[in-house]
Amino acid sequence: MSNTPLDPSTMSRRQQIVETFKMSRQVDKAIGWWMLGAFLLFGGAGFAVFYFLLPGSGTFALVMAIIAGLLIGLLAMMIVFSRRAQKAAYTRMEGQVGAGARALTMLRRGWTTEQMIGFTKQQDLVHRVVGPPGIVLVGEGNPSRLRALLASERRKHERVAAEYPVHEVIVGSGEGEVPLPKLVRHVQKLGRQVKPAELTELLHRLKALDAQRPKVPMPKGPVPTSMKGMRGNLRGR
Repeated sequence: MSNTPLDPSTMSRRQQIVETFKMSRQVDKAIGWWMLGAFLLFGGAGFAVFYFLLPGSGTFALVMAIIAGLLIGLLAMMIVFSRRAQKAAYTRMEGQVGAGARALTMLRRGWTTEQMIGFTKQQDLVHRVVGPPGIVLVGEGNPSRLRALLASERRKHERVAAEYPVHEVIVGSGEGEVPLPKLVRHVQKLGRQVKPAELTELLHRLKALDAQRPKVPMPKGPVPTSMKGMRGNLRGR
Protein backbone atom coordinates (compact mmCIF):
# COMPACT_ATOMS: atom_id res chain seq x y z
CA MET A 1 0.00 0.00 0.00
CA SER A 2 1.31 3.46 -0.86
CA ASN A 3 2.31 5.75 1.99
CA THR A 4 1.73 8.85 -0.13
CA PRO A 5 -0.51 11.32 1.74
CA LEU A 6 -4.01 11.56 0.35
CA ASP A 7 -5.15 14.78 -1.27
CA PRO A 8 -7.91 16.29 0.93
CA SER A 9 -9.61 17.75 -2.15
CA THR A 10 -10.33 14.22 -3.42
CA MET A 11 -11.74 12.99 -0.10
CA SER A 12 -15.22 13.22 1.34
CA ARG A 13 -15.86 15.14 4.53
CA ARG A 14 -16.03 11.91 6.54
CA GLN A 15 -12.78 10.63 5.03
CA GLN A 16 -11.01 13.90 5.87
CA ILE A 17 -12.14 13.68 9.49
CA VAL A 18 -11.08 10.03 9.77
CA GLU A 19 -7.64 10.72 8.25
CA THR A 20 -7.17 13.75 10.49
CA PHE A 21 -8.04 11.64 13.53
CA LYS A 22 -5.61 8.88 12.53
CA MET A 23 -2.73 11.28 12.01
CA SER A 24 -3.51 13.16 15.22
CA ARG A 25 -3.58 9.93 17.23
CA GLN A 26 -0.02 9.17 16.11
CA VAL A 27 1.08 12.22 18.11
CA ASP A 28 -1.69 12.54 20.70
CA LYS A 29 -2.47 9.04 21.97
CA ALA A 30 -5.17 10.33 24.32
CA ILE A 31 -7.19 12.27 21.75
CA GLY A 32 -9.89 9.57 21.61
CA TRP A 33 -10.32 9.58 25.40
CA TRP A 34 -10.52 13.37 25.48
CA MET A 35 -13.24 13.31 22.80
CA LEU A 36 -15.19 10.59 24.64
CA GLY A 37 -14.87 12.47 27.92
CA ALA A 38 -16.11 15.71 26.37
CA PHE A 39 -19.07 13.90 24.81
CA LEU A 40 -20.09 12.22 28.06
CA LEU A 41 -19.52 15.24 30.30
CA PHE A 42 -21.21 17.91 28.21
CA GLY A 43 -23.79 15.53 26.77
CA GLY A 44 -24.78 14.47 30.29
CA ALA A 45 -24.92 18.10 31.41
CA GLY A 46 -27.10 19.00 28.44
CA PHE A 47 -29.45 16.11 29.16
CA ALA A 48 -29.74 17.13 32.82
CA VAL A 49 -30.50 20.76 31.95
CA PHE A 50 -33.23 19.90 29.47
CA TYR A 51 -34.77 17.11 31.54
CA PHE A 52 -34.69 18.53 35.05
CA LEU A 53 -34.64 22.30 34.68
CA LEU A 54 -36.92 23.01 31.73
CA PRO A 55 -40.70 22.78 32.14
CA GLY A 56 -42.51 19.69 30.92
CA SER A 57 -42.43 15.99 31.70
CA GLY A 58 -43.19 12.59 30.24
CA THR A 59 -41.93 10.87 27.12
CA PHE A 60 -41.69 14.07 25.06
CA ALA A 61 -39.44 15.76 27.63
CA LEU A 62 -37.26 12.64 27.83
CA VAL A 63 -36.85 12.46 24.04
CA MET A 64 -36.03 16.18 23.79
CA ALA A 65 -33.49 15.86 26.61
CA ILE A 66 -31.81 12.90 24.90
CA ILE A 67 -31.63 14.75 21.57
CA ALA A 68 -30.27 17.88 23.25
CA GLY A 69 -27.70 15.85 25.18
CA LEU A 70 -26.51 14.11 22.01
CA LEU A 71 -26.19 17.37 20.07
CA ILE A 72 -24.35 19.17 22.88
CA GLY A 73 -22.09 16.16 23.43
CA LEU A 74 -21.23 15.95 19.72
CA LEU A 75 -20.51 19.68 19.59
CA ALA A 76 -18.20 19.47 22.61
CA MET A 77 -16.47 16.41 21.14
CA MET A 78 -15.80 18.19 17.82
CA ILE A 79 -14.44 21.25 19.61
CA VAL A 80 -12.01 19.08 21.57
CA PHE A 81 -11.13 17.20 18.40
CA SER A 82 -10.39 20.39 16.47
CA ARG A 83 -8.13 21.86 19.13
CA ARG A 84 -6.16 18.72 19.89
CA ALA A 85 -5.88 17.78 16.21
CA GLN A 86 -4.52 21.22 15.40
CA LYS A 87 -2.03 20.98 18.26
CA ALA A 88 -0.97 17.53 17.04
CA ALA A 89 -0.47 18.84 13.51
CA TYR A 90 1.79 21.62 14.79
CA THR A 91 3.74 19.08 16.84
CA ARG A 92 4.30 16.95 13.74
CA MET A 93 5.54 19.97 11.80
CA GLU A 94 7.78 21.43 14.51
CA GLY A 95 11.38 21.60 13.36
CA GLN A 96 10.67 20.59 9.76
CA VAL A 97 11.75 22.70 6.82
CA GLY A 98 8.72 24.55 5.44
CA ALA A 99 6.65 24.12 8.60
CA GLY A 100 5.88 27.85 8.75
CA ALA A 101 4.53 27.84 5.20
CA ARG A 102 2.26 24.92 5.96
CA ALA A 103 1.00 26.57 9.12
CA LEU A 104 0.11 29.68 7.10
CA THR A 105 -2.33 27.61 5.05
CA MET A 106 -4.63 27.86 8.07
CA LEU A 107 -5.25 31.52 7.26
CA ARG A 108 -8.78 32.08 6.01
CA ARG A 109 -10.14 33.95 3.02
CA GLY A 110 -8.73 37.39 2.42
CA TRP A 111 -5.12 36.22 2.75
CA THR A 112 -2.72 35.29 -0.05
CA THR A 113 0.36 33.22 0.80
CA GLU A 114 3.41 32.76 -1.42
CA GLN A 115 5.90 30.15 -0.25
CA MET A 116 9.67 30.46 -0.50
CA ILE A 117 9.98 33.85 -2.11
CA GLY A 118 13.46 33.97 -0.56
CA PHE A 119 15.87 31.26 0.55
CA THR A 120 19.48 30.37 1.25
CA LYS A 121 21.53 27.27 0.53
CA GLN A 122 21.28 26.47 4.24
CA GLN A 123 17.46 26.10 3.88
CA ASP A 124 16.55 29.40 5.50
CA LEU A 125 13.20 30.38 3.99
CA VAL A 126 11.11 33.51 3.66
CA HIS A 127 7.41 33.30 2.83
CA ARG A 128 5.06 36.16 2.08
CA VAL A 129 1.53 36.73 3.28
CA VAL A 130 -0.60 39.53 1.87
CA GLY A 131 -3.73 40.52 3.75
CA PRO A 132 -5.32 43.22 5.90
CA PRO A 133 -2.01 44.11 7.66
CA GLY A 134 -0.30 44.62 4.29
CA ILE A 135 2.78 42.56 3.44
CA VAL A 136 3.99 40.07 6.04
CA LEU A 137 7.38 38.45 5.45
CA VAL A 138 7.68 35.23 7.46
CA GLY A 139 11.12 33.71 7.93
CA GLU A 140 12.09 30.30 9.26
CA GLY A 141 15.59 28.99 9.79
CA ASN A 142 18.70 30.47 11.37
CA PRO A 143 17.76 33.86 12.91
CA SER A 144 21.11 35.48 12.07
CA ARG A 145 20.93 34.61 8.40
CA LEU A 146 17.22 35.34 8.28
CA ARG A 147 17.61 38.94 9.40
CA ALA A 148 19.78 39.71 6.39
CA LEU A 149 17.45 37.78 4.08
CA LEU A 150 14.37 39.53 5.46
CA ALA A 151 16.03 42.93 5.12
CA SER A 152 16.81 42.16 1.49
CA GLU A 153 13.23 41.08 0.81
CA ARG A 154 11.86 44.16 2.58
CA ARG A 155 13.88 46.43 0.26
CA LYS A 156 12.61 44.57 -2.81
CA HIS A 157 8.99 44.87 -1.69
CA GLU A 158 9.27 48.50 -0.69
CA ARG A 159 10.57 49.36 -4.16
CA VAL A 160 7.37 48.11 -5.80
CA ALA A 161 4.88 48.87 -2.99
CA ALA A 162 6.40 51.66 -0.90
CA GLU A 163 3.07 52.95 0.40
CA TYR A 164 2.05 49.61 1.89
CA PRO A 165 3.27 48.42 5.33
CA VAL A 166 5.77 45.57 5.46
CA HIS A 167 6.00 43.37 8.58
CA GLU A 168 8.74 40.89 9.43
CA VAL A 169 8.17 37.73 11.47
CA ILE A 170 10.67 35.02 12.40
CA VAL A 171 9.32 31.62 13.40
CA GLY A 172 11.06 30.11 16.39
CA SER A 173 11.26 29.88 20.15
CA GLY A 174 13.92 32.52 20.79
CA GLU A 175 13.55 36.10 21.98
CA GLY A 176 11.51 38.20 19.57
CA GLU A 177 10.48 35.11 17.60
CA VAL A 178 7.00 33.64 17.17
CA PRO A 179 6.42 29.95 18.05
CA LEU A 180 4.95 27.89 15.22
CA PRO A 181 1.60 27.18 16.99
CA LYS A 182 1.09 30.94 17.50
CA LEU A 183 2.15 32.02 14.01
CA VAL A 184 -1.29 32.27 12.40
CA ARG A 185 -2.82 34.16 15.32
CA HIS A 186 0.18 36.51 15.45
CA VAL A 187 -0.19 37.35 11.76
CA GLN A 188 -3.93 37.91 12.16
CA LYS A 189 -3.31 40.31 15.05
CA LEU A 190 -1.05 42.61 13.04
CA GLY A 191 -4.09 44.79 12.39
CA ARG A 192 -6.01 46.10 9.40
CA GLN A 193 -3.93 48.62 7.50
CA VAL A 194 -4.92 47.81 3.93
CA LYS A 195 -8.45 48.03 2.58
CA PRO A 196 -9.86 45.05 0.63
CA ALA A 197 -10.08 47.17 -2.54
CA GLU A 198 -6.34 47.94 -2.27
CA LEU A 199 -5.29 44.30 -2.00
CA THR A 200 -5.94 43.66 -5.69
CA GLU A 201 -3.61 46.47 -6.71
CA LEU A 202 -0.98 45.33 -4.21
CA LEU A 203 -1.06 41.74 -5.46
CA HIS A 204 -0.79 42.99 -9.04
CA ARG A 205 2.37 44.92 -8.18
CA LEU A 206 3.91 41.92 -6.45
CA LYS A 207 3.36 39.73 -9.52
CA ALA A 208 5.99 41.71 -11.39
CA LEU A 209 8.43 41.17 -8.54
CA ASP A 210 7.69 37.44 -8.34
CA ALA A 211 8.13 37.00 -12.09
CA GLN A 212 11.84 37.68 -11.65
CA ARG A 213 12.32 34.96 -9.03
CA PRO A 214 13.51 31.39 -9.65
CA LYS A 215 10.90 28.80 -8.79
CA VAL A 216 11.98 26.32 -6.13
CA PRO A 217 9.66 23.49 -4.93
CA MET A 218 8.73 23.28 -1.26
CA PRO A 219 10.73 20.70 0.70
CA LYS A 220 8.84 17.44 1.05
CA GLY A 221 8.40 15.60 4.32
CA PRO A 222 6.01 13.61 6.52
CA VAL A 223 3.83 16.64 7.18
CA PRO A 224 0.13 15.70 7.46
CA THR A 225 -2.25 16.90 4.79
CA SER A 226 -4.56 17.67 7.71
CA MET A 227 -3.42 21.29 7.86
CA LYS A 228 -5.21 21.96 4.59
CA GLY A 229 -8.00 19.41 4.92
CA MET A 230 -8.53 20.10 8.61
CA ARG A 231 -8.86 23.80 7.88
CA GLY A 232 -12.20 23.09 6.24
CA ASN A 233 -13.22 20.32 8.62
CA LEU A 234 -12.62 22.16 11.84
CA ARG A 235 -14.24 25.38 10.66
CA GLY A 236 -17.37 23.37 9.89
CA ARG A 237 -17.19 23.69 6.11
